[in-house]
Amino acid sequence: MNRISIVVALLLGIAMAHRVDQPCRRKSTKPIHPVLKSAPLQDQALPDNWIWNNVNGVNYLTNLKNQHIPQYCGSCWAQSATSAFSDRIKIARKAQWPDINIAPQVVISCSMNDDGCHGGEALSAFEFMHNNEVTDETCSIYQARGHDNGIECAPITMCKNCQPGSDCFVPDQYYTYRVDEFGQVSGEQAMMQEIYQRGPIACGIAVPDSLEAYTGGIYKDTTGDTDIVHDISVVGFGVENGTKYWVVRNSWGTHWGESGFVRVIRGENNIAIETDCAWATPLDTWSNKTMHHTTDAEKKDPKNAKYVKNGPYPERTADEVFLAKDHKTCKRVPQSAIIKGTLSEQKPAVMPWDELNANTLPANWDWRNVNNTNFLSWNKNQHIPIYCGSCWAQGTTSSLADRFNILLKDHNPTPIDLSAQTIINCQAGGSCNGGDPSGVYEYAFETGIPDVSCEQYVAKNSQKDTCGPMDICKDCRGPPPAEGDDGQQNCWAVDYKKYYVSNYYGLSGADKMKAEIFKNGPISCGLMVTDGFEAYKGGIYSEKSFWPMINHEIAVVGWGLDEATKTEYWIGRNSWGTYWGDFGFFKIEMHKDNLAIETDCTAGIPSFTKPQKQHFELIQ
Repeated sequence: MNRISIVVALLLGIAMAHRVDQPCRRKSTKPIHPVLKSAPLQDQALPDNWIWNNVNGVNYLTNLKNQHIPQYCGSCWAQSATSAFSDRIKIARKAQWPDINIAPQVVISCSMNDDGCHGGEALSAFEFMHNNEVTDETCSIYQARGHDNGIECAPITMCKNCQPGSDCFVPDQYYTYRVDEFGQVSGEQAMMQEIYQRGPIACGIAVPDSLEAYTGGIYKDTTGDTDIVHDISVVGFGVENGTKYWVVRNSWGTHWGESGFVRVIRGENNIAIETDCAWATPLDTWSNKTMHHTTDAEKKDPKNAKYVKNGPYPERTADEVFLAKDHKTCKRVPQSAIIKGTLSEQKPAVMPWDELNANTLPANWDWRNVNNTNFLSWNKNQHIPIYCGSCWAQGTTSSLADRFNILLKDHNPTPIDLSAQTIINCQAGGSCNGGDPSGVYEYAFETGIPDVSCEQYVAKNSQKDTCGPMDICKDCRGPPPAEGDDGQQNCWAVDYKKYYVSNYYGLSGADKMKAEIFKNGPISCGLMVTDGFEAYKGGIYSEKSFWPMINHEIAVVGWGLDEATKTEYWIGRNSWGTYWGDFGFFKIEMHKDNLAIETDCTAGIPSFTKPQKQHFELIQ
């Protein structure tokens, strides 16, 4: 596609906006009975400004979503409820690692009091999450289909794992979450008290054409539209130049509005925003690490059969060199790149290890908790909804997203997370058949990577040889496609914010890794996966291998020292879901018996502007 075609496609996408072709907010068909255990809130003195993404410098909000991808789904009711609930979990946990992003997919598949992708109600979603366990997105990733159009409720819908060469299955155990109390709230003062004292709420709103075209400022509808057709979450309130407003998080992606947010005039019930809201409090299931233990009956449930089909990956091709015999290899270096010498670096003038002596660095450093702040982006699972050997894209995009959060001091409206699916679509280093991490950094340098609200992870290779605008960032409009219809005829390319790197380079060795991590943030590193590592459940992992051959990519986010044994270790993040290891993370011995984790690492310096290429060097 030429540049003119790309521009036309992007302009068309902007013009089409998010058009709400049908309501995604629908009143539930059965009566809802709120659960109120505690006494009603007592009024407190309220500040003029209170926004949960910056309370005394702490960001308590979880990720911003796009309900309309990979195809249109009218799931606003589930998105607003699960986002507000996730925020309240983060508030209850004082914003400490890890962020827990509750899966809207479970709700749209299993809340039978609602209509899935054809609409529902946030209050009903809270009732469902009170009566039933729910999981996070590494168990059940959003697929923009519900029980009404293709993804019905089943044990494997609640939590799933897939490995190459076999059917997908329900994991033996996984973390679960639940709503404790929930209820309704309306009116300016009551809403402000609820938000200030306990956290974000979900509200129904009207959607005039002017709201769909909103790009910034304090919004005020002048048509008098009060027909509630959409649910959002209200995350705060403020005053600007004497005008009061609500801070609203939408579920239309960061390319809409003010990075996915809109400020709505407050105190006038504009677009009916003060009419019908709902709240929920979380039950503490995290302190004792409550897990669901899967029964044989759940594993054999016939409803699972529809969703066990796996992808065809990995496939061996003549143009690729495998770095291990294991059939699960997901890190590869294309042979053509080695022959042609196309693996490049863009180094800064001074490297971190030239400035920092590793011996002077602290014994413990962990970007999950630096001065009581968690800078890490959310956890991933590369193996769902089907198996995809995308570790090379996951470890790199996660590490780079972390570095942007560090650069911004965690003051972005919501945590930044970069799209691994865009990287796969554009073959920026590889595919679901494996790849080369340096290609991701090169793409970030040359083109820039969008966030996850541009391209939902579907764990599939693109069926095209070229990467077009809609493979990078897209949006879709209704109606929700029927089961078997991909709905892509109703999707278009949209413009997006680009996240670049100004420099990227390889590194190895403990001292250089420490200096790099300490100064700039997490790095991506290769590692040899073994049966023992796959079975890891906790502690400091160590395994001797005389000839370790790297077949997997992870992120290293810090290091530590076990005082009892005087053992130094790395803190790693995997991309196999929260039910693996320590909530998806692991510790592995430093300096020896560590499956080559110190051998092959890459890093990039985050930038919001496209860099100028200064020089070219081959990675040796």
